[in-house]
Amino acid sequence: MILVTGATGNVGRELVRELAETGAPFRVLVRDPARAATLPGRPERVVADLDDPATLPPAFAGADRLFLLTPGIGLDHTRNAVAAARSAGVRHIVHLSSFNVLGDPMPAMGRWHHEREQAIRAGGIPATFLRPGGFMTNAFDWLPTIRGAGHVLDPVGPGRYAPIDPADIAAVAAVALTGDGHQGQEYVLTGEELFTVTEQVEILAAALGREIAIRPVTTAEEAVAARFPHGAPPALAAAIVEGFHLMRADTAGFRTDTVERLLGRKPRTFAAWCARNADAFRTAWSAHDADALRTP
Repeated sequence: MILVTGATGNVGRELVRELAETGAPFRVLVRDPARAATLPGRPERVVADLDDPATLPPAFAGADRLFLLTPGIGLDHTRNAVAAARSAGVRHIVHLSSFNVLGDPMPAMGRWHHEREQAIRAGGIPATFLRPGGFMTNAFDWLPTIRGAGHVLDPVGPGRYAPIDPADIAAVAAVALTGDGHQGQEYVLTGEELFTVTEQVEILAAALGREIAIRPVTTAEEAVAARFPHGAPPALAAAIVEGFHLMRADTAGFRTDTVERLLGRKPRTFAAWCARNADAFRTAWSAHDADALRTP
């Protein structure tokens, strides 16, 4: 039995789809059953909260493999999950970490993920660490400024990176959870194509059939807004600014062939992601256009 945490997020929802297609027995841990109502495959759901260790035993009972995705920047969720996994006899943890742990020096975002990896190792359960780079779904962060101002904020200028589709992360997670030989492995995951933000926006614009203005970020506050449009706690905001500074400096970019090696196919392209998600951006543009028409 596989237990999936974070099932309603960008990676977790795709992982539920992957596991449903394999036929492997699994259940999902959810805090809010309503959010899990539309999960594909209608998996078994257990209501529990990683903030509350007392709620975890029913979710972990009988599970021998765990997909662990913990939100935020703290360690409590990870520690609580590892303790529950040990008590339940889980034999393998597949943990969603970050390629930021490879930084030298390690940025703040990397240190938080590194501490989680260390907490899992200290628990003594064999683990596989997935370390993806930036997600293609981060482009959804452009929606508020498209809707409100009709442009995309660019915090990294000439910096390049190889965004990965969360569906590919989920496919790798499914392989690690259902196959052999993945315990003790550390998989750094990226897409195959290197982009600046400007190049990504041009691809999105082509998918939508319209031009999208791009405005360089000029302040730290705008840099945070480019990633967290509704704001972020101070420590996370500082880490975001630091991360964008490092990305701006990396004009060559970084990518791996790990997805292709593990899945036997090329990673999904950003153009394909834009085509699948074009309606969300069209809706934002429609709202912007409607507001513009109402402006005297």
